[in-house]
Amino acid sequence: MPDLTPGDKAAAVDSLRSAVMRLSRRLKHQRVDESLSPTEMSVLATLARCGSATPGELARKEHVQPPSMTRIVALLEAKGLVRLEPHPDDRRQKVVSQTEAAEAMLAESRRKRNVWLAELAGGLDEDEWAQLFAAAPVLEKLAHL
Repeated sequence: MPDLTPGDKAAAVDSLRSAVMRLSRRLKHQRVDESLSPTEMSVLATLARCGSATPGELARKEHVQPPSMTRIVALLEAKGLVRLEPHPDDRRQKVVSQTEAAEAMLAESRRKRNVWLAELAGGLDEDEWAQLFAAAPVLEKLAHL
């Protein structure tokens, strides 16, 4: 691979940002439950990925203020998607866990999005599939840095 100039790297980052944002917006339209906001879906995905957490921990992970997370958790609890339990070490706090209904809804959402993305990727040729296969772990790493 040739040495990339700072300009080449800047152009690649700009192209990546733009493509990821467009693809993300398109994926967001493949939702199972239209009654949930993107933020509510994100909180459920965080619980699925990281496990139970206090509202304060969720607020930090989701980059929102604690009072906002308290409202989001209350909405999700009212919809039967999370439950609040006493914190094992601090009685002043609660621990938020997803319910089986949330797990099922997230699984169906992933399935629907995977089907849509697989259909979209069906138009790729073999070289593009190889590039996508090679890029997936790098994109995953960037998503979690």
